[in-house]
Amino acid sequence: MPVVTTSDGVEIFYKDWGAGPPVVFSHGWPLNADAWDRQLKAVADAGFRGIAHDRRGHGRSTQTSEGNDMDHYADDLAAVLEALDLRDAVLVGHSTGGGEVVHYLARHGSERVSRAVLLGAVPPLMLQTPDNPEGTPIEAFDDIRTGVLADRSQFYQDLSVPFYGGNRDGSTLSQGVRDQFWRLSMQAGLAPAYDCIAQFSAVDYTADLRAITIPVLVAHGDDDQIVPFRASAPKTAELLADAMLTVYPGAPHGLHGAYEEEFTADLLAWLTR
Repeated sequence: MPVVTTSDGVEIFYKDWGAGPPVVFSHGWPLNADAWDRQLKAVADAGFRGIAHDRRGHGRSTQTSEGNDMDHYADDLAAVLEALDLRDAVLVGHSTGGGEVVHYLARHGSERVSRAVLLGAVPPLMLQTPDNPEGTPIEAFDDIRTGVLADRSQFYQDLSVPFYGGNRDGSTLSQGVRDQFWRLSMQAGLAPAYDCIAQFSAVDYTADLRAITIPVLVAHGDDDQIVPFRASAPKTAELLADAMLTVYPGAPHGLHGAYEEEFTADLLAWLTR
């Protein structure tokens, strides 16, 4: 398998499709690079080089019991870009992957990156605090921790419904999409998946966003039940120096159906801007 070995000995699996300007994808929790397959094929077919890695602890990367934090996630992304010597890359991050992209840019700079895309991303802060009243109460994240520890298989099956908006009238969510979500989620190790909850819920990316100067497409469904729109995308766009906010009316958190088609078209347009 193609892997990059990090400075602390973790093997990061990656997929590398096509040839041309690089587009690097970071996935959401608790999935892996396979969640980006349709976008990888779309960018490769359009003359780009699509690259997606499994976050440490997820998928085919090393299932670590330590280092499951945003600093390491950003450093692992840096290791992939450096090992493949990628230049003028476009970084695309969904959900937790959006936090990874933002933290990478603030921590490592944009020397190798020309622009970025944040889709349903967790910045600036998911957790409800006195300064962030629109955020999600800590009890919701504690429930996620309890579900992952007690019976993560059933928890992931149940999570697939709100993740893709399957509990909304008119939903076209198929059992196949739900099964794929469960399959990818179960490939994440229990300890890394558990540790990652704090990283997508309680990390404050405000300072990171203010440090980013490259153009960023901020894309979000306004019926996102996982990363609520009001607490995320508009605030992120306001904090960025050069942002374009795209809102998908009625769209959920996870990509599927017409929402996926629309986002993929917008992604390709952003790449050729």
